[in-house]
Amino acid sequence: MTSYVIEADGGSRGNPGPAGYGAVVKDAADGQVLVETAESIGTQTNNVAEYRGLIAGLTSLLALAGDGAQVEVRMDSKLVIEQMAGRWKIKNEGLRPLALEAAALARRLRVTWRWIPREKNKDADRLANEAMDAAAKGRPWRLSDSSASSGSSGAGAPGSRSAVGEAPGGRGVSGAGGPGGRASAPEASGGRISGTRDRPAQAPETSARAGRTGEPAEGTAQATPTIAPSGSSTGWRPPTSTATSLYLLRHGETPLSIERRFSGLGDPELTPNGVAQAEAAAVKLAGKPYDIQVIVSSPLKRARATAEIVAARTGLEVVVEEGLREADFGAWEGYTFTEIQRRWPDELAAWLADPSAAPPGGESFGVAARRVQAIGDLLIERYEGRTVLAVSHVTPIKMLLQSALLAPLGALYRMHLDLSALSLIEYYADGPAVVKTFNDTSHLH
Repeated sequence: MTSYVIEADGGSRGNPGPAGYGAVVKDAADGQVLVETAESIGTQTNNVAEYRGLIAGLTSLLALAGDGAQVEVRMDSKLVIEQMAGRWKIKNEGLRPLALEAAALARRLRVTWRWIPREKNKDADRLANEAMDAAAKGRPWRLSDSSASSGSSGAGAPGSRSAVGEAPGGRGVSGAGGPGGRASAPEASGGRISGTRDRPAQAPETSARAGRTGEPAEGTAQATPTIAPSGSSTGWRPPTSTATSLYLLRHGETPLSIERRFSGLGDPELTPNGVAQAEAAAVKLAGKPYDIQVIVSSPLKRARATAEIVAARTGLEVVVEEGLREADFGAWEGYTFTEIQRRWPDELAAWLADPSAAPPGGESFGVAARRVQAIGDLLIERYEGRTVLAVSHVTPIKMLLQSALLAPLGALYRMHLDLSALSLIEYYADGPAVVKTFNDTSHLH
């Protein structure tokens, strides 16, 4: 499993004075820079800037690799490292909100904390100074300001670049603007933080959280609200007709999702844990208030097996629908985001920036979106007024949600879907579609 290094720093010219931060995410194996981010933050103290750098680094890694990623955080601030490791108390109340925010992000990862001398934190220190220099000239930090600038722009924190982006999937993806960004792998979710260009927060079926549109690589499941029963009023006024309720269930864990690898049309089986996740979802869906009447599934084994487990609990048959399959990631199938970035850097940059661009031998998100819209329309028409469970993958589920919200395709990179997560869209004959629940994993806890 890929492990990472975050190097973060912040500084203030006056303490307090004009301040800025910088953060770098690297591959722990070879030191390759995956994300750079920097920002000026007005008049602040050194410690505030250092915490802001830490938060930016953690945010960028979550966008890149999703929850559960293994990382060593390195800073030359003894104060921040010792406080985050729990060895020193936080005596400055002004730092407490920042420390709590950083701790909340760190809990989503597997973090070790390491103090390093300033001379070994040169990359982050350089970025912080570049941000402050840019602010002194009256403009924000840009990737072009970086003396180490290379690669495509990605999404990390406010100004950032990354060598790889997340596929809309899930973590992770792991962006908001276009589908550009980097991903851990398809069925990873995508999402980028604001930057020169958006990037995904989940990788395509890599393993969880993100997040661009592939299936997100899964790490730990997020706490999410429990699903509301279908048929109840949502929004400013009550429904004027009976809803067609479409529950969307992502399949359980596979060997590829554990390692955050792109998983499109490849056909891995569920792991024992994936079977247990599907069983937990089945127990939930077999009871009230769900009243599932129809089960449809992607033809791929991981989704089909999940659907069959639910069907065994509910006494229903599974109808296989080709349109619910995951996007085709072509030559990238089975690779991690970092591996793809190294072997196909230009193709990856194009794919992350443009939904009409496809992986070598694969399917673009634009093409996939048309396929998913077609199957969504068919299901709504065929099963009007009924409650349907569709078992699918990160990309199709995100696309159905994005369409229901009337959001642009770039919204895929702002969503994260966990393994075995449940979402709900209700469609009304008089027009509106309402997203009632998103990424509910309460059955897994």
